[in-house]
Amino acid sequence: MANIAIDSIKERTFDAIVIGSGISGGWAAKEFTEKGLKTLVLERGRNVEHIKDYPTTNKFPYEFEHRNEMPLKDREANPIANRCYAYHEDSQHFFVKDKEHPYVEEKPFDWIRGYQVGGKSLLWARQTQRWSDFDFEGPARDGFSVDWPIRYKDIASWYTYVERFAGISGNKDGLAELPDGDFLPAFPLNAAENHFKEVIKGKYANRHVISARCAHLSKPNQIHFDQGRGQCQNRILCHRGCPFGGYFSSNASTLPWAQKTGNLTLRPLSVVHSIIYDSKKGKATGVKVIDTTTKEEIDFYADVIFVNASAINTNLILLNSVSDRFENGLGNDSGLLGKYVAFHNYTAVITAEFDGELEYKTDGRNPAGGGYIPRFRNVHQQETDFLRGYAAAFSARRKEWNDTDGVGEDLKKHLLKKEMGPWKVGSHMMGETIPKESNYVKLDSSLKDAWGVPQLRISIDYDDNDRKMRADYFEQMKDMYESAGFTNIETRIDDRRPGNDIHEMGGVRMGKDPKTSLLNEWNQLHSCKNVFVTDGACMTSTGTQNPSLTYMALTARACDYAVTQLKKGNI
Repeated sequence: MANIAIDSIKERTFDAIVIGSGISGGWAAKEFTEKGLKTLVLERGRNVEHIKDYPTTNKFPYEFEHRNEMPLKDREANPIANRCYAYHEDSQHFFVKDKEHPYVEEKPFDWIRGYQVGGKSLLWARQTQRWSDFDFEGPARDGFSVDWPIRYKDIASWYTYVERFAGISGNKDGLAELPDGDFLPAFPLNAAENHFKEVIKGKYANRHVISARCAHLSKPNQIHFDQGRGQCQNRILCHRGCPFGGYFSSNASTLPWAQKTGNLTLRPLSVVHSIIYDSKKGKATGVKVIDTTTKEEIDFYADVIFVNASAINTNLILLNSVSDRFENGLGNDSGLLGKYVAFHNYTAVITAEFDGELEYKTDGRNPAGGGYIPRFRNVHQQETDFLRGYAAAFSARRKEWNDTDGVGEDLKKHLLKKEMGPWKVGSHMMGETIPKESNYVKLDSSLKDAWGVPQLRISIDYDDNDRKMRADYFEQMKDMYESAGFTNIETRIDDRRPGNDIHEMGGVRMGKDPKTSLLNEWNQLHSCKNVFVTDGACMTSTGTQNPSLTYMALTARACDYAVTQLKKGNI
């Protein structure tokens, strides 16, 4: 019997364990397996294989029972999921249903989740921008958070590393506030978007409209063909899963790459209960898992553990990882675990019409979505009554329309005569929110989920800084619209709840001082050196950029460091 037990433990022992298979977890799997480590990737959801498990990817609209709309019954049963922009009949199978995975809302919060192999990498908006030192130095300059332990120079080469493999389209724009990357050709702006770009360029010295940078293969390189991926077909059906691998996802890229090494063990349907800490050894020794099918508890062991469960779940796992050494959660000597959670403020939209450039119309689809306006407020100096700033999307399109006046023969003639309307332009804000102690997540003392894991209590909200930022966005964008000759300008407050931006960050923030942070400059827990966090939970502040590219770069960097330390026997 003793030999059987020893053999069982050996079968459950690996060099590295990665919790989560989304964007950052997929990168950890790739890096570890390439470097020769036997790696276990744990995913709480079902398995999803590239192409095979994209059931709606090639369907026509008429093939959907509800023409891609969600029926009333589903909207009533899943109000949180239904508030997500990407939740439709063609993608609902990639989303968590509200009642299946409950949580406690101390304040209104939409926790949008995708529990399957690949996670939300099948659903993300694919926008990719680097951070600059204006972002990494922001907290120290403004005093709204603790200082980042790294600067742009520490991560710049890792941005390049992940961009080359993932495939990022964009232009070399030469902007200090938005560093250039290693780009594939950009998806061009259309005539109206380019008009706006030129007007802004001529009127403002520090404001720019650029082609949005996105994780799409506009012109694949050999490394992308080696992954089995092909050129983006501009279908704009990305949230169904792309059979061409035209955009970056764990399923199309990093996980198959890791699988080819022979060093990957992928275990779906595995809810992580907690991380096992050995006080005598002074380190984590493994991970406790609940099999979602059998409800069996299983322990897996490894020398290094990467927690990439997505920001809020990562907080949950660490909070639930209690021991004699860490009574309030693994690595939580500072008492800050789960606190200072932040997100992006998407609550402002501005639309208008444009009667110029009418000799042009939009032809085809742009997977990048159009233009992007990098942050221009409070960059070089504090110039407003709010801290930090915002970036913005910008796009324009023209649609055909019919005159529906008349009846009978007159109406038929009108319907057959299609005309092009004016350009419709639109923008939404992506504002940086300020990390604060009152924005937190914590474990509920009594409620548990179906697998015996404590439910999470979430208390996150907007504040006066967010509202002041939104007012400034409206004021500045209206001025820019008017300068471009746009008419019928309308502003709208988007009443989306926090979380609906799907950019939650923090709770396990990086920092220089163990008293004010949980992770060091290498994404290691200060007080448990063989546990790393490289998903959104590690973020000290949020910047205004879409965050996934930064998660990828931080993950690759941390994996390289972890392997080096393993070889030296330091962890």
